[in-house]
Amino acid sequence: MKIRMLTSLSGPAYCLSNGDERDFPQDEAVSLIEAGYAVPVAAEKRETATKKTPAKETR
Repeated sequence: MKIRMLTSLSGPAYCLSNGDERDFPQDEAVSLIEAGYAVPVAAEKRETATKKTPAKETR
């Protein structure tokens, strides 16, 4: 689960600052969120372009 840190956190494999994003195992991510150290990162919404067909011209 990808989370965004609200506080700094360091461990043997990482050193994270406020605002950093990182993937954590589900159970660890939930623990950090519940403790108030992080928030989940929502999936990015991307706009997709669609090919518009030209309108039929009537006269």
